[in-house]
Amino acid sequence: MVEFFTTTNLGIFLLIVLQSLAVVVPLLVALAFLLWGDRKIWAAVQLRKGPNVVGAFGLMQSFADFLKYVLKEIVVPAGADRFVFFLAPMLSLTLAMTAWAVIPFNDGWVVADLNVAILFVFAVSSLEVYGVIMGGWASNSKYPFLGSLRSAAQMISYEVSIGLIIIGVVISTGSLNFGDIVMAQDGAGLFSWYWLPHFPMVFLFLISSLAETNRPPFDLPEAESELVAGYQVEYSSTPFLLFMVGEYVAIVLMCTLISLLFFGGWLSPIKALPDGIFWLLIKIVFFFFVFSMVKAITPRYRYDQLMRIGWKVFLPLSLAWVVLVAFFAQYGLFWGAYARWTVGG
Repeated sequence: MVEFFTTTNLGIFLLIVLQSLAVVVPLLVALAFLLWGDRKIWAAVQLRKGPNVVGAFGLMQSFADFLKYVLKEIVVPAGADRFVFFLAPMLSLTLAMTAWAVIPFNDGWVVADLNVAILFVFAVSSLEVYGVIMGGWASNSKYPFLGSLRSAAQMISYEVSIGLIIIGVVISTGSLNFGDIVMAQDGAGLFSWYWLPHFPMVFLFLISSLAETNRPPFDLPEAESELVAGYQVEYSSTPFLLFMVGEYVAIVLMCTLISLLFFGGWLSPIKALPDGIFWLLIKIVFFFFVFSMVKAITPRYRYDQLMRIGWKVFLPLSLAWVVLVAFFAQYGLFWGAYARWTVGG
């Protein structure tokens, strides 16, 4: 039976499908409860109850909303390009899901253990903006089109900063593989993780992740007061659901990247405790909570402020940090904290 899944084309195909489902299905189910938590956090900050009717404590509210979106009528604007109009949300969700193929949940728990996993995530995530642009253009309305143009400029701007920040981590590790990056942080528990040597960049990465995923205070492509919900204003029913799910999948991916790159992934914060997927899930939920709190308590930036921060503050800082990390690693400063590739090899 094992040989069937490892030696035959059909078996290999079925194995890949099963592995993909093992990632996608739990992710979508977890997304429903994370969305519930997101709404509960906003409600608590605003002194409201939030979802509390459907199911115990309102836990089934996300599933009820899902059913509502599926059953509602799909309305297409009269002048819209129907093919591109429907392709855009499907592309947005598909690309957001594809990036998870190289994300390890534990040592060896990954669908595709690529040596260039970081480049794969960058390649896929950079294509996600096309779904937004296509949706805004195909809607045949000026408000969605303006929202999509904003999104394109915003995502490209902050991808540059995210890329430079990750280069610092790659220099320290000597590898583009997420598993290698996590194992390079193994040692004295919490204080061996990259958050300590790369401390300034943790905040830049977190803020850039908010902008990259169009989360407040950087949700300018969806600014209700200016663009009436932006690029997705003409979408309803299932296509709108696909956009929303794709956005939340990207948010959870960013929380996972922060956990893997700076906070040891599945490694235990205390050396005496065993490592495992449990630690990674706790870190993902914590950073999702941070994302939700930022949305609840921070006012929206103006678009010119958003772009100025990206190009005039984050870009020079992250570029300077790459130079500093390369210098520290080359000369083994700070007890080799920036040159982890030399450990055991």
